[in-house]
Amino acid sequence: MGTVIMSFPLRIGVSASFFHPDPDRKIFKGKRLLYLEEELVHWVMSAGALPVMVPTSAGSISPDDIVHELDGLVLQGGSDVSPESYGETPLRPEWSGDRFRDLYEQALIFACFRRNVPVFGVCRGLQILNVACGGSLYQDIALQVPGAREHRNGDIYDRLRHVVQFEPGSRLAAMYPGPQGEIISIHHQAIKDLGEGLVVEARSVEDGIIEAIRLVRDPAGGEVAPYACGVQWHPEFQKLHETHLLDPAPLLQEFFAEARRRREEREAAPAIAPSTAAR
Repeated sequence: MGTVIMSFPLRIGVSASFFHPDPDRKIFKGKRLLYLEEELVHWVMSAGALPVMVPTSAGSISPDDIVHELDGLVLQGGSDVSPESYGETPLRPEWSGDRFRDLYEQALIFACFRRNVPVFGVCRGLQILNVACGGSLYQDIALQVPGAREHRNGDIYDRLRHVVQFEPGSRLAAMYPGPQGEIISIHHQAIKDLGEGLVVEARSVEDGIIEAIRLVRDPAGGEVAPYACGVQWHPEFQKLHETHLLDPAPLLQEFFAEARRRREEREAAPAIAPSTAAR
């Protein structure tokens, strides 16, 4: 009999959102809860990958140990990034964000960079990737970007749409047949100063807000850039019948292709104990 080669699905970590300890909550009173948004994990599964919620580190298990078991990391949307994470004070109390989550996700991002594990950010995920690379954010587009279009409307939520323009010569422009695409917009924060090693791949047509980024240089000075990119929109919320919206499939296809390629590179490389990696 010939040798049977098994093809295991990619294990894609998804960063958690948090319900922090709340003494008034009726269930799990006073406990921190971690959760995932269902449409995001179903989107990951739609391309044949196994999504795994990534816990916070505890005991002897470090972010490097966790990332060692993953083929890729998706940073999901959710709460605001704290202005404290990029050296600012919140302009309003409701924009204080989630500093705890920022530190958790940045630790995962750096662990992925060290271990050659691809990172893909969605909405908040793009923002925290930018902050992890030393960038900053507009705390509120409407307040800080005069003339900007509406990027979030709580009443219509995922029915708010607008058009983005791909940057000429970018990888994103090469992935799509046309120079523009309509996307789902749910955010009131956005990139202000771009982080180290990142380039812009798409902008909002009407106001120039940055809508997609890609890492092209290692922020730590390494010779090869880790794979990391992000989009400000929500590809996972697109329904199959909404063919007028930008096709979300190429984003996953490229991300998963990189995850497979880099998994093969890691498997071929000499073994390194997970907790010994240094940045």
